[in-house]
Order: sequence, then C-alpha cells, then structure tokens
Amino acid sequence: MRPLPDIRSAEIAGKTVLVRADLNVPLKNGIVADATRIVRFAPTVRDLLARGATVVVMTHLGRPGGDANPIYSVRPVTATLSSEVGREVVFVPDCVGPTAEKAAKHHQDGKVLLLENLRFHKGEEANSRNFALRLSVNGDLFVNDAFSCAHRAHASTHAIAEIMPAYAGPSLLAEVTALTAALDAPEKPVAALVGGSKVSSKIRVLKNLIGRMDHLIIGGGMANTFLAASGYRVGRSVHEPDCVSIARDIMEAAAANGCRILLPSDVTVAKMFEAEALATTVPVAAIPDEAMALDVGPRTVAEIKDVLNACRTLLWNGPLGAFEMRPFGDATFAVARHAAALSKAGQLATIAGGGDTAAALSLAGVADQITYLSTAGGAFLEWLEGCRLSGIEVLRKRVEHSETV
Repeated sequence: MRPLPDIRSAEIAGKTVLVRADLNVPLKNGIVADATRIVRFAPTVRDLLARGATVVVMTHLGRPGGDANPIYSVRPVTATLSSEVGREVVFVPDCVGPTAEKAAKHHQDGKVLLLENLRFHKGEEANSRNFALRLSVNGDLFVNDAFSCAHRAHASTHAIAEIMPAYAGPSLLAEVTALTAALDAPEKPVAALVGGSKVSSKIRVLKNLIGRMDHLIIGGGMANTFLAASGYRVGRSVHEPDCVSIARDIMEAAAANGCRILLPSDVTVAKMFEAEALATTVPVAAIPDEAMALDVGPRTVAEIKDVLNACRTLLWNGPLGAFEMRPFGDATFAVARHAAALSKAGQLATIAGGGDTAAALSLAGVADQITYLSTAGGAFLEWLEGCRLSGIEVLRKRVEHSETV
C-alpha cells in the first residue's frame, strides 16, 4: 500500500493551509457537549502554526441538507477550538464566496479561521468540482485531517484534493497507521471483538475479518442470532431470524479459514429491558422463553479474557451487551478493563472504534488507556469491511502522480 503525502514533511512557512477537520460535535443549548474531536484535532493546528503557517479550518456539522440552517452553524465550536489551540479563532459566516475569500486574504498572523458549515452548500455532498474550486481559494495547500469523513466522496475531502497540493494530516495518518496495524499487518495472534445489535449491519465486516483473524469474539444482540444459528432457543432476545443462515455461513467460512469463533456460553437475562431490571445469569442452553439475553455472563467474560491473554492484537467494534443500562454493561466494562491492563503492560495492542465502543470504554474509565481509540463511525466500519476510502485513495493518487512526473 502506497504511503500518504504527509503534511509534516511539507514546507509550509508563510503559506495558508486549508484544513478539513471533523468538528461535527454534539451541541447542547449552543455549547459543545463533547469536545473529544476538537481536543484530538487541536494539536494539528498548533503544529501548523508553530511551523509558520496560517490556518483556515473547514468542517461540517449535522445534516442541514444544503440549506443554511442556523441550528447547524459551527459558530459554537469557535470558543472550544480557541481554548484547545491556545490562539484566537475567528468565525467566518460562510465557507465560500466573498466573505470567506476576504477573510482568508486578510488573515492575521497567529489567528485561526473557522469557516461556516460546508454542508450549507449542496455542492459539498455532491462532490462538485466547482464548489471545490471555490473552497480552494481559501488556501495554498489542502490538508485532510478528518479520517471519519474519508469514506465520503465530498468536495472538501475528494474533489479539492485533485485541484490543489494535498496532504494527509497527523490525525488521519495516526488513524490509518493504527487500523493498518490491526487489520493488515497485526502482530499475531490477533482477535476481533465485534458486538452490536444486528448481524445484518456487519455482514461485510464479519466476512472480511474471518480471513484475517485468529479469533472472532461475537457479542451484543448479534450474538443471539449466532446462538439461534447454533440451535439454541433465545427466548425474546433481540435477534434476526432472516440472518440465521448467514450466521451459519459465516461460522462455516471461519472454520475453513482457521478462525475460531467465540460465542457466549452464558448470558445475563431479564424479562424487562429497563435499568435495574431483575437479572439472572443462565447457560445459553437455558434461556427462558419469556426472557431476553441482554449481556454475556461471567463465564463468557473469563473465556474472552483467556483469549486476550494469548493474543498480541485486539480489534474491537461494538459492546458485548446493552451497556447503557445497569446491570447490562458489566461484561463490556470487565473486558475493557482487562484489555486496557494488557495494553498498559505492553502485552496487547488494542485498537477500538465506533460510537458505542468509545462510549462503553469511556464509561469503563479506560478510553485513554488502550492503544488507539478511533472516533470515526462509518469510515471505521468501511475500513473493517476492506473498502477503499475515497478520501484516502485520492491522496494516494497524488503520491503516485508526483512519482511519475
């Protein structure tokens, strides 16, 4: 796989760098409710400034559908970004046109510009070359530092990289390095823990992983479908009868590829799906008809820990149970803490990603103790599926083009 052009090796002093970030953060009452993405992006801006560049940041927020809806304005992000960068951040009320061009042209040294929501213009999601040309006026160089948007062929991630000198930013490079290490060139033995509610949403992920993993640990609601495919009665548990045959095919393919699938051997069940519900632990062969499996049990947790103890790499996407409600997060939290301890000891490289996974690791208190935690959602899943991401591939082509010139 060809390398990506790295902005850290480019000469940027005296130049304006136009950076695509993903600052699509949750807002509550006009205030940033979770600044994780901003905190992770800020070092990129600080480095560019320290190297003598002026910085213009562009991002999307929400799904305004091409309309300038003030509900989706990125203005509230300004204060938090300024605090994290340690410099004044000036909000620009448009991302293209005279307002943006004037701001970029008369950009004051030391200040950072934050352009208004890219998705206020239909050309963004249409991957319009014309819109990308209008964006490109705002800088001398383009940097994509938004891995979480790299699976979208949008004007600010794809078309623009074909127009102006284009580079990958540190955050994007870190993500690609971590995922490559986990999926394409892992230190073996390697395990994948895949959870979540539906097999149907992760069929391509599972099919890609069984040819790469030594162990595939399946949890969450999707494990119930695999249990049904193995002949167990799952009571009122969330599962997908239409995917039972697919689950059987995956298990057969895994066996043929030498990938061991670990399913729950015991589960925590309850008659009601609600916080503090009366719960009991039963073997998977004894799930009551009137109950739902909402978490894996302690015996399964012990089996998972044994697998992790024998592995060198863990790729994690999805919780083992309904972790948002007590007591159905116990298994996820226990495994998370064990993986974190192994990671801190240098015995296991743990690469995790997905919104629910990040939330679960945070609740377990170990989000900052594993090897790498991705904040990407769709891009992370598509990478696990083995897909080529358009925003990554267009940067690789720039390297190929420069090598042939």
